[in-house]
Amino acid sequence: MAAQYKVEEVKKLVSKLENMKAMVFVDYKGITVNEDTELRRFARANGVEYFVAKNRLVKLALKEVGVDLEFGSLLEGTTSFVVGYEDGVAPSKTVYEYSKKINKLDIKGGYVESGLVDKSVVESLAKLPSREELLGQIAFGLLSPVRMLAVALTNVAEKKEA
Repeated sequence: MAAQYKVEEVKKLVSKLENMKAMVFVDYKGITVNEDTELRRFARANGVEYFVAKNRLVKLALKEVGVDLEFGSLLEGTTSFVVGYEDGVAPSKTVYEYSKKINKLDIKGGYVESGLVDKSVVESLAKLPSREELLGQIAFGLLSPVRMLAVALTNVAEKKEA
């Protein structure tokens, strides 16, 4: 029979994880309380949630929300979790940026809607431009031919006037 507090903790974790788009598993060994608090603030500012929970309880909660995978070493040792609800890339960016700042966090891997990913994929996701930057690049690419046509027509009009 499971202890009641563990059952309650799994319920809380299920409510956090049922709407997630992505999750990053982080080894937080060696960070101070102040750094942990700062990371929580940094995560909130970036629209993600950072928390620490028992690996076994997280595994049970993930299974309950339909993520029944073999996590292997991702859920061993000291593990904290960064979860994104709106943007699947935000957890990766948040952890990567903060880990560069303090050099103590070790990204173990992650879960994206398609499944488990390793550390290199999480870091690659973190290095992608933001959604707004990508939309700006697309808009620039779409407007570029129109701008070139306008310049060409202006040049033709100027030549005819001369």
